[in-house]
Amino acid sequence: MDDNVVLDHDDLRRTLVRIAHEIVEASSIGGSSASRPGPPQALALVGIHTRGAVLAQRLQALVGEMSGTEVPLGDLDISFYRDDLEHQPQGAPVVHDSHLDFELEGRTIILVDDVLYTGRTIRAAIDALFDYGRPDRVQLAVIVDRGHRELPIRPDYVGKNLPTAPGERVNVRLEETDGGDEVAIGAAATAKEEA
Repeated sequence: MDDNVVLDHDDLRRTLVRIAHEIVEASSIGGSSASRPGPPQALALVGIHTRGAVLAQRLQALVGEMSGTEVPLGDLDISFYRDDLEHQPQGAPVVHDSHLDFELEGRTIILVDDVLYTGRTIRAAIDALFDYGRPDRVQLAVIVDRGHRELPIRPDYVGKNLPTAPGERVNVRLEETDGGDEVAIGAAATAKEEA
C-alpha cells in the first residue's frame, strides 16, 4: 500500500516547534482568560497512548526550552473508556499504564494526540482524565485534524488541517514507535481507524 507523505521528518519537527511556541505564547500572555492556560507552572501535558504520549514528551522538551520551565508530563491509557471496543476488528485492546504523577487541580491540562478524527478518543480521554482529578481546564493539541467529527470537540493547537475522505487513513509514524517520522495518507487499513 502506497502512502502519500504530507509531512516528513523536518516538517513534523517544525510543526511541533510551532505548537510549542503557541503553548508558551498563550501561557505567557496572562492566565486571566478562560482560553489561555496561565503561567507555565499551571500547565501539564498529558499524552494519549501511544503516539500522543510520544508527541507529548517531545512537546514537553520544546516548551521547557522555550519557557525555561519544566512542565509536568503525564500519559493516559483510554482503552477501557472507549465506546467502540466491540467494533474493533483486532479484538482486545493493548492496555498501557497511565502516569499522572501530579495534581490536576489548579492546572490547565493539554491533552496531546496524533490525529483528531471523530472525537471519540478525546471524549474517552477526558472521561479517563477526570477519574484522576478535576483540572481547571482541558485543552487539546493534535498534529493532524482530519475532520469528520461525530462529537463537538475541536483542538486548541493544530499542526495541520488535513481534509480526508472517510475511506482514507492518516498514518502518523514516529521514530520512537515506528522507526521514522512522517505523516502520510493511505487507504483505510483493517486496524481501527483514528478516533
